[in-house]
Amino acid sequence: MATVYFTEDHEWISVDGNDAVVGITDHAQEQLGDIVFVELPEVGSKLSKGDAAIVVESVKAASDVYAPVDGEVTAANDALEGEPGLINDSAQADGWLVKLRLDDTTQLEGLMDEAAYKAMVG
Repeated sequence: MATVYFTEDHEWISVDGNDAVVGITDHAQEQLGDIVFVELPEVGSKLSKGDAAIVVESVKAASDVYAPVDGEVTAANDALEGEPGLINDSAQADGWLVKLRLDDTTQLEGLMDEAAYKAMVG
């Protein structure tokens, strides 16, 4: 079963073994407003924890999404190219951004669980 972690930068990461799915939180999409464009990394590219990996543009602003851990992109959510609003409709399901193969699962130890994240955003 997958375990979901959260970052202070409002990303979520659902981890099952060495495989993970990454997206932005419901709180983040609410703050951004209507999302109109998403720039995703290429499959096969390597991401390093803390790198600006994805750009999400809304009617309000463009925002970087940071890699929560080191890993290789194994899939990008191509559906977002034609329908970026999926993030607004379903940030933690259909609106996922990328899938990663993790380089180092110990990097997950510094991330928050859902209760800690909810406490942070108040």
